[in-house]
Amino acid sequence: MSQDRIDLRSDTVTRPTTAMRRAMAAAEVGDDVFREDPTARRLEEQAAALLGKEAALFVPTGTMGNQIAVNVWTRPGQEVVLEEQSHIYNYEMAQMAAFSGVLARPIAGRDGIPSADGVRRALRPPVYYVAQTGLVALENTHNMAGGTILPPDVAEAIATVARAAKLPLHLDGARIFNAAVASGRPAADLARPFDSVMFCLSKGLGAPIGSILAGSAGFIAEALKIRKRLGGGMRQVGILAAAGLVALEQQIDRLADDHAMARRLAGRLATLPQCRVDAAKVETNILIFSVTGAAMPAQRLVERWKDAGVLALALDDTRIRVVTHYDVSPADIELAADRLAAILA
Repeated sequence: MSQDRIDLRSDTVTRPTTAMRRAMAAAEVGDDVFREDPTARRLEEQAAALLGKEAALFVPTGTMGNQIAVNVWTRPGQEVVLEEQSHIYNYEMAQMAAFSGVLARPIAGRDGIPSADGVRRALRPPVYYVAQTGLVALENTHNMAGGTILPPDVAEAIATVARAAKLPLHLDGARIFNAAVASGRPAADLARPFDSVMFCLSKGLGAPIGSILAGSAGFIAEALKIRKRLGGGMRQVGILAAAGLVALEQQIDRLADDHAMARRLAGRLATLPQCRVDAAKVETNILIFSVTGAAMPAQRLVERWKDAGVLALALDDTRIRVVTHYDVSPADIELAADRLAAILA
């Protein structure tokens, strides 16, 4: 990334690689509403195989993928149990209520990770005068908890609770491949406890657009109908799917570089007396740090950092989020840290 603009706001700012652009230009296409786009079919088959699921569906956005899953698994008047900082609850515009007629039942988690016992306590008793639980949803990695990885044993324990209650379990796995690379586990292992999984192609994997929703063949058959209902029936979508195939084939292993840059930045920020960050907790490519004693709120500090050529996001008066990605270099990380240190000095 150019040294006069280092964009750490999100890994969604990545631009398609040269290989993606070439694949898009050469993509074999067909009408996807008729399920005749061969490139989209290849992407869906490859994604399903990587997650160990029977089938998959290409969707424009992760939000659409999550909300399709909510709609398939629930009926109006039910509740969805999820962690209180989760993306589905906080950043999808209450679509579960607007479109599916269900309510969120948020529960507390530690570093974004709820316990199996917490999930069990949130399930509604089977009596006629209370709303019934329809779905349990988890997130991996957890965005607003700083890219934390959902431990497999916790996922299995929560899956056991859900199965005992005959409830489906959905994973917002927008960055599941970050979790897989950082933990050294195949994505299929992390996806195994879940009845449905969504992941994004357009974040760290670098595709310009698109996400994948995966599950059983029967689930995907229903999801296809809901995608159309939400306006997601696309035509020659192979042009976009081609970039997704390149993302899956070339971009997964290099996510480790993003994680290393996030840890490096955390180490630099930890040396600044006005910054509070636990570098040991930086597991993937998201870093959330607090500023204290900086004589300015986080929003103002972000503005000053932007004036110095570095873009980040203020979450509130004290917290700032930065996200590393392949369009940022190790040299950019050092420069970003230098410029923040100069501002704080």
